Amino acid sequence: MKLKTMLLGAVATTAFAPAAFAERGSDGQVNIIYWQAPSIMNPYLSGGTKDIEAASLVIEPLGRYDETGALVPYLAEDIPTVENGGVSEDLTQITWTLKEGLLWSDGSPVTAEDVVFTAEYCMAPEGGCAQRAKFDGVSSVEALDERTVQVTFDSPKPNPYGPFMGGQSPIIQKAQFENCLGANASSCTEENFNPIGTGPFVVTDFRPNDVISLEANENYRDPEKPAFASVNFKGGGDAVAAARAVLETGEYDYAWNLQLAPDVLEQMAAAGQGEPIAAFGTLVERIEMNLTDPSPDLPEGERSTVAHPHPILSDERVRRALSMAIDRELLVEVGYGQAGRATCNLVPAPELYASDNTECLTQDIEGAKALLEEAGWTDANGDGIREKDGMDLSLVYQTSTNAVRQDFQALIKQWWTEIGVETELRNIDASVFFGGDPGSPDTFQKFYADVEMYANNFDGTDPQSYLAMYRCGNEPKPSSQWQGENINRFCNEEYDALLDELAQTGELEKRGEIAKRLNEIITKETMTIVPLVDRGRVSARSNTLGGVVLNTWDSELWNAADWYRIEE
Repeated sequence: MKLKTMLLGAVATTAFAPAAFAERGSDGQVNIIYWQAPSIMNPYLSGGTKDIEAASLVIEPLGRYDETGALVPYLAEDIPTVENGGVSEDLTQITWTLKEGLLWSDGSPVTAEDVVFTAEYCMAPEGGCAQRAKFDGVSSVEALDERTVQVTFDSPKPNPYGPFMGGQSPIIQKAQFENCLGANASSCTEENFNPIGTGPFVVTDFRPNDVISLEANENYRDPEKPAFASVNFKGGGDAVAAARAVLETGEYDYAWNLQLAPDVLEQMAAAGQGEPIAAFGTLVERIEMNLTDPSPDLPEGERSTVAHPHPILSDERVRRALSMAIDRELLVEVGYGQAGRATCNLVPAPELYASDNTECLTQDIEGAKALLEEAGWTDANGDGIREKDGMDLSLVYQTSTNAVRQDFQALIKQWWTEIGVETELRNIDASVFFGGDPGSPDTFQKFYADVEMYANNFDGTDPQSYLAMYRCGNEPKPSSQWQGENINRFCNEEYDALLDELAQTGELEKRGEIAKRLNEIITKETMTIVPLVDRGRVSARSNTLGGVVLNTWDSELWNAADWYRIEE
């Protein structure tokens, strides 16, 4: 199956629209499978996509991004702009107005105080908010009346849509979470597993890393929606099993993020139970370099913290050599086919923000060897492993358990062996790896390895908040409950200064120039992040599930309220 065919399938699903919903819950149960199982229903305590997307069925933002990347109102009456008076002329304030009559799933009214509290919750010291970059530059959030909220920034904000926009920044209920501020956030188990929301569904049973049971929200703002009375949200397993459950057996209606080789998907789709759907966005498979020492010999609480620089990877020449050894085109061929593109960029789209950096696309084994020699790493013992000052050039390389990722690990280990690097491979269950448990040693945030591989993307079409993740001090650490978005513990004064400039720049062309420069600092110049593949998002829907609109700019479940059963 060619990507073009998949994309046509994705477009076709938007044409299926029921004449009208007969009544809420009339279509029975919808079955969703995510092979990365959600571990929490609070996206403020997890950067994992699977947690953010599961939570989006229950808790919602003021506005979302639709399948084209356009901003659309959800809990808000409209999207504030300078033109409609919602954004101040000097770009320092944005004013949101809630829709009238909104209710939480417990029947209580949604008010501006809930929005104010949400900001307080994420910005609280020691809270470890995984989405803190969304509130970068916010100086205050105030309720002007029961339905009106004003966000004030400490300087002009040309893109004021960080807070409360998209699946990563939903509104939470003050009454439920008011005792969960700061250091108490992670201990509020009931609140984090069963949030009271405004979305189309309500959690009835949450089993971390396993199954979520949900039912239609009787207080949802559209009386005819959702069409489904209940949701069976199964997590865990692997991408193969998830794809098979939709495309071959028809046991499930929707399967997310099918990171499988193209020929495997084609064979499954031939069974005729469902179809793959795909679209490109900003999802980049990358290798993150740990700039801090993850050694287990360090005291607990000091591993992978800025107190201890990495003994090997602190040298940019080593990081660059590791990147030069990789054949990205072969990775695309093996793992994604036409659903992937080799890239050197952390931000591959939109075009305005995508650098023309192509330097990494040519594999250079001999150049990598020479660079390691220059850095003092030599094979003095003749055993094929380089050493320096009595230390072997040996790395632990971790990622989540997934067939494509293990294929990538095997190939990259082979290339790194060719340049004299000893590599230990680790793969961790995705539900654990992308979970937010501060007590687990195996999360991608804690980063108890030398390098790790995964993919993520950003809400909407403006990368400012995404690039702001790598600001100095935004790294996961014990004092933040191991939450934070600066996964590799990067810190660069020029980078931070450019972030500040981006936050004050309104002209789109100039914003594009700054964003490209930020991208190049963290990839091309410092090789802190080593991009591999610009991945098309591939999921699958059953032939009996209508209303699905694949969205690469927000949660894939963004319009689950509009899903319905097609009678065959």
